[in-house]
Amino acid sequence: MKTETRGVILVGHGGIPKGCPQELITKLKRLEGQRRAAKLPPSAEELELDAKVRQWPRTAETDPYQAGLEQIAARLRAQLNGALFAVAYNEFCAPTLEESVESLIKQGATHITVTTTMFTPGGSHSEVEIPEILDQLRPQYPEVELRYAWPFDLDSVANTLAEQVRRFSEAVSIGKA
Repeated sequence: MKTETRGVILVGHGGIPKGCPQELITKLKRLEGQRRAAKLPPSAEELELDAKVRQWPRTAETDPYQAGLEQIAARLRAQLNGALFAVAYNEFCAPTLEESVESLIKQGATHITVTTTMFTPGGSHSEVEIPEILDQLRPQYPEVELRYAWPFDLDSVANTLAEQVRRFSEAVSIGKA
């Protein structure tokens, strides 16, 4: 009997690091928009710019979004009973979802569940891009089960947000806000 090795990938949006020239981002987004409108694959120029931005040097000060996602990731990893774990970003930051899937597979993952911090319905990254990437990867890795933990249960999301509001409302009422 084949053993199953679980993996989990947490996907965040990704942020533009401070110090990254705005002209790089502007050009990258222009090329991306043109490509999507024409329904073409990325050009060599777009891929090169994307890699340059994703590999831009980062610290907690220059990319607080990445630092924040890594904090969430550490807490999530601790709750996953030893599953292999990776973080990925939709844009502006490395690694990509494709790179994280490949990394977990190289570590032996046979069942990978992808989840995202982007839980609001209607988002292009969460509803379109992540599923498209997984659809492209499945034929490359037929021996690996790739699952996407989407959509979120909106009652659970609302409960989490309500708890946050209560926590801060209570802090205000006792002078801690």
